[in-house]
Amino acid sequence: MNKRNSNLGAVIAEWTTTFLLLLFGTTTLVQAYVIPSGSMEDTLLVGDHLLVDKLAYAPPGPISKYILPYEDVKRGDIIVFRWPVDIKETYVKRVMGLPGDRIRLVNKEVYLNDRRLVEPYVVHKKNDTDFYRDNFPSQPAFMPFERGQIMLERNVANGEATVPPGNFFAMGDNRDNSSDSRYWGFVPRENIIGKPLIIYWSYDAPTEALANPGIGLDHLTDLAGHFFSKTRWSRTFRLIRGYPVP
Repeated sequence: MNKRNSNLGAVIAEWTTTFLLLLFGTTTLVQAYVIPSGSMEDTLLVGDHLLVDKLAYAPPGPISKYILPYEDVKRGDIIVFRWPVDIKETYVKRVMGLPGDRIRLVNKEVYLNDRRLVEPYVVHKKNDTDFYRDNFPSQPAFMPFERGQIMLERNVANGEATVPPGNFFAMGDNRDNSSDSRYWGFVPRENIIGKPLIIYWSYDAPTEALANPGIGLDHLTDLAGHFFSKTRWSRTFRLIRGYPVP
C-alpha cells in the first residue's frame, strides 16, 4: 500500500471512529427531543429543542455507581418518558408523586400527603372549571383511557390516589391543558428515558409542524424564510431544572 492510500485509510478510520462515538453518545447518553405541545408551558414552550440526559436515572452498576452521576427520580423533576398508553410516543412532564405518595386536587390546588403545595411553575390558562380535571380523583363524566379508569378503581381511597410501587404520578405545568397521569394513570419506572438538560434551540413553530415524525415541506419552507426571526434567541442554551417539591 502506498503512502497516499495509507493516509486516506487513516482519515477514513478516524472519521468512522468519530462518527461511531458521536452516534453512541447521542443514542446512549444524550437524546434530542422537541416539545410538540403546550402542556408544559410556560416552563417549556412548543418548539423548544432539548438535550435529554439518558444517564441520570439509569440503573447504576457495581463500579459505575461510584464514578457516574446517577440519581433517583425526585418530586419536582422534569422527566422525559415513553407514554404508557403507546410507548412509541414520548412525553415530558413534571413528577408530582413518588411511590407511596397520596395525591389529590381540590379546586386546582394540589395536595400531596395532606399538604397543599406551592407551585410557582404552574399556569392556568383557562377560566373554565372542569370537575374531574380540577378536583382529582373524582369520577369523570368520560374517561378516555382504560389505564386511567384502572387507576381510579385500584389506587383511589378516601378521595386520594396512592402511587403504587415502581410508578410515578406526572403532570404538566400548564395544568388546565395537559394530558397527564390524571387521565392515563401512572408512569412506570422503566418508561423513564431521562431528564432534559438544556434548550439548545427554540423555534416558534405550531404544534402540527412538530408533532409528526420527520420534517414536512411546509416546516422546511418556514425554516428557510424565518429562521432568524422565529428563533427564540433568549431561550438558547437555557438550562432546565426541576423545582423541589417537599
